[in-house]
Amino acid sequence: MSALLSVNVNKIALLRNSRGADFPNVLKVSQDLIKCGAHGITIHPRPDERHAKYADAYELKKNIDVELNIEGYPNEKFLDMVCEVKPAQCTLVPDAPDAITSNAGWDCKNNLETLKPIIARLKAAGARTSIFLDPDPEQVPYAVQTGTDRIELYTEEFARSYGTDRQTEVMSAYKITAEMAVAEGLGVNAGHDLSLENLKFFDQSIDGLLEVSIGHALVVEMLYKGMNQTVSEYLEILS
Repeated sequence: MSALLSVNVNKIALLRNSRGADFPNVLKVSQDLIKCGAHGITIHPRPDERHAKYADAYELKKNIDVELNIEGYPNEKFLDMVCEVKPAQCTLVPDAPDAITSNAGWDCKNNLETLKPIIARLKAAGARTSIFLDPDPEQVPYAVQTGTDRIELYTEEFARSYGTDRQTEVMSAYKITAEMAVAEGLGVNAGHDLSLENLKFFDQSIDGLLEVSIGHALVVEMLYKGMNQTVSEYLEILS
């Protein structure tokens, strides 16, 4: 089965917010991406709502017919929103409020007792759960103990090593982590700095990859190639 493409529209929201109006409209762009073939839409609302806003989650849930994935740090406001919206998937990310972008996966071992009730609450609300995870096999058993359905491999290190002499070594950690997760019954997603340049190698290297979440690179590539061509090229890689 081919991995699904979920497009992160945070950069569209950032562009909208920069002018203080509703242009471009996040829902309209999301619907157009879906028409081009995107299998899902991802947003990552942060506490200051500097790009995706909490209101976007409600609007998207009501008006798109593909999976909505909401990412974020599980503070109480975020959890209340997710449990109200009931997205198809909630991906928990351990980013600080002032982080420019996500920059690490969970230390599941040291956050196990924090994550377990959060995961249980989200699953009770009907959301599939995923935990942002570094390519660290030692974290997998603890991720399993949280009760999560999936992990999302944090792929920045892969993207930085792609095409360098570190690529093989770095990719080995991703392969082992993914294999362990699958063996333990977890689904495997991936995201962060994946692009048209590096996605094919990553997709072909990770057995059982279910979903990739791609935003920044895809939006930049759309500036040069257009939306339909860009999405089509991603889908061709994943097929």
